[in-house]
Amino acid sequence: MSEETVIRCCAPTLAAIKTGSLFNCAFESRADMTESLRAVNRCLAGKGARMLPLRWREGKALLLLYRPKMLESDLSAPLASEILRLCGYPEGNAAERLTYLMRRVREDNAFPHEIGLFLGYPPADVRGFMEGRPCRCTGLWKVFESDEAEAQKYFARCKNCTRAYLRRSEEGWSLSRLTLQPRQFSYKKYPEKEGE
Repeated sequence: MSEETVIRCCAPTLAAIKTGSLFNCAFESRADMTESLRAVNRCLAGKGARMLPLRWREGKALLLLYRPKMLESDLSAPLASEILRLCGYPEGNAAERLTYLMRRVREDNAFPHEIGLFLGYPPADVRGFMEGRPCRCTGLWKVFESDEAEAQKYFARCKNCTRAYLRRSEEGWSLSRLTLQPRQFSYKKYPEKEGE
């Protein structure tokens, strides 16, 4: 797995704009995947980011690059916790819930819709998707209840981040250099409706 692939698929997470990024990547073997993940995680060490394989099938891995502290904050939101509870997740911290997600992704043929919570999507929009409601707009996710204009700004911010990171990569910046240290995440990434 090349650094360019990680940057192309995960720039907003590397920039600490987004909680997580999910992508498929082909490998020669499971051992090759393991070694690639070790190399990426060495680059991310001390930067507040981590990469895990959610699933391995037929020479491809479904990979999650995520920010553990951001994930802990996201999953502790009341609506996110309620959605996870209804989906059978154990009470506990983000690491325990991530372990449960990994088991679901590996064992189920269907893709768990609550995975959006692990990518930093607004819980109200994840719920709207799971309930099959009509959406108002589509970008990184389908917007059901979030502020549509603010969601569009966030989508544009992530797209611009990816472009900028790819330019920096072409200029020779390494994955380690492009992975920013997280700030204190006391702000909302995108506004949700009142009471969410």
